[in-house]
Amino acid sequence: MRYLYFVMPLFLAFLLDFIFGDPYKLPHPIRLIGKGIAVFEKITRKIFKDEKTAGTVMALIIMTLSFIVPLCIIFSAYKINLLLGIAVESVMGYYLLAARCLEKESMKVYQAIDNHDIEKSRKAVSMIVGRDTKNLDEKGIIKAAVETVAENTSDGVTAPMFYMAFGVPLGYLYKSVNTMDSMVGYKNDRYKNFGKIPAKIDDIFNFIPSRFTALIMVASSFILGLNGKNAFKIWKRDRLNHASPNSAQTESVCAGALDIQLAGDAYYFGKLCKKKTIGDNNRPIDKEDIKKANRLMYCTSVLMLAVSVILRMIAAGCFL
Repeated sequence: MRYLYFVMPLFLAFLLDFIFGDPYKLPHPIRLIGKGIAVFEKITRKIFKDEKTAGTVMALIIMTLSFIVPLCIIFSAYKINLLLGIAVESVMGYYLLAARCLEKESMKVYQAIDNHDIEKSRKAVSMIVGRDTKNLDEKGIIKAAVETVAENTSDGVTAPMFYMAFGVPLGYLYKSVNTMDSMVGYKNDRYKNFGKIPAKIDDIFNFIPSRFTALIMVASSFILGLNGKNAFKIWKRDRLNHASPNSAQTESVCAGALDIQLAGDAYYFGKLCKKKTIGDNNRPIDKEDIKKANRLMYCTSVLMLAVSVILRMIAAGCFL
């Protein structure tokens, strides 16, 4: 019975996200972490003249707070009552997952394209990608949407679940690192020094989950009747075709599973960034690929949930 109590927060967190998605109108702890990053960026820049030192100190502060605060909240809840602890840990875990949100936002792109509204589709995709979108054509918009679903299958769903298997506070530690990278991990003039260490930390935290997710995604490709054999082939060949050592892991699997080509050159802040392609151009990308990418994301997420439950049960056997 103790194992059931121990794994229940994982199931409930996943179920809450599947049913409700991100609660846009409620206070969100990840947004709070984002505000903390902005505040401590200003403070550390004022205190330390060296930008790299300032960024490192900011990262250590944010990571410490993001782990300690959830740990204290969850520990206090369990001290009061077991069921209260499960409820609190489940809700806090729910805030870490973004599968439903990822599907919802990417399907806004699909629906706009389906309605032949290019401007609306550009606006919709601009909400989920970091690249410039104002000049993207329909194929570029679809590709951007598929890429973000593929990449964020790991960053937004399976990697948090992987860390949550060893405790929701570790999930918050991971999300703090991931959020720092998305805010200060750019290689522009403002952040190339300040964000260097936070970006490296993100690479370290995502190293195992991204590869683990890629292999699970290959299995999902077979389960869904996609091109699983090609997914594995493209993963082996193109998994490092990205400036980040982790981002192409799941993108390459998705490209292979769908028999399409992703990545390539893109504009960021008005500047052209030369990037390698991922996958083979076996067929033109189509709006239906957004739906397929989401199905692949959900199947991968369910399999990762099963793996996370097993990992937590192992942890329960070790520590309870």
